[in-house]
Amino acid sequence: MHHEDTAMPKRGKRYQEALNQIDRNRNYVPMEAIKLAQQVKGAKFDEAVEVHLRLGVDPRHADQQVRSVVVLPHGLGKSVRVLVFAEGDDARLAEQAGADWIADDDVVKKIQGGWVEFDVAMAVPSMMGKVGRLGRILGPRGLMPNPKAGTVARGEDLPRLIEEAKSGRVEFRVDKTANLHIPIGKASFPPEKLLDNLAAVMEAVKKARPPSAKGTYIRRATLTTTMGPGIRLDAAELGALEVAL
Repeated sequence: MHHEDTAMPKRGKRYQEALNQIDRNRNYVPMEAIKLAQQVKGAKFDEAVEVHLRLGVDPRHADQQVRSVVVLPHGLGKSVRVLVFAEGDDARLAEQAGADWIADDDVVKKIQGGWVEFDVAMAVPSMMGKVGRLGRILGPRGLMPNPKAGTVARGEDLPRLIEEAKSGRVEFRVDKTANLHIPIGKASFPPEKLLDNLAAVMEAVKKARPPSAKGTYIRRATLTTTMGPGIRLDAAELGALEVAL
């Protein structure tokens, strides 16, 4: 057995300094955690802020999947590139609504070759046959259009979906270790905006609780920036967060 200190990879000085400012045995209330994360972030660039949730579900069971969508009230602070699988009138609608790419046969070939320079993919139902063939490229990257996530939709719904995606629509689904990793914005956001986004995320996660999940739903929660250390959140306080109207 390795000792913990020798098993840990070497971390940079900035990371160590940040770590020293965090009480590892304490669960922070959300606003306090957000302000601390902004203070101790580990890099010079504008890092993403994420919440990581350990859920009391067993993802091996089909009836214990946690998957949904949330539109963050203050967006993600980054430009979102949207690709739409559509043709004819639907393609024109999507283009007018601000889609960055319309996936015609040439674009489909590019994707088959491994090109994935986009953040969100949507499709109209008639294109799902073509999309299905791209599953092994899109699936692992979380880019597969899916009716449950609202990214397979009729042409007339595309403008609304594209607008939502551009303004901060985030999909989340539980991984096989029962964890969720959800971005809530950038470290440069005012803390109040990060708190609003976090409240919207928590509301969506609570709504997505499977009826068959037993016991404590949110087992552990951590707030982190791209390069900074994790800050443990008080799960009860987090669960009580509500979206301010």
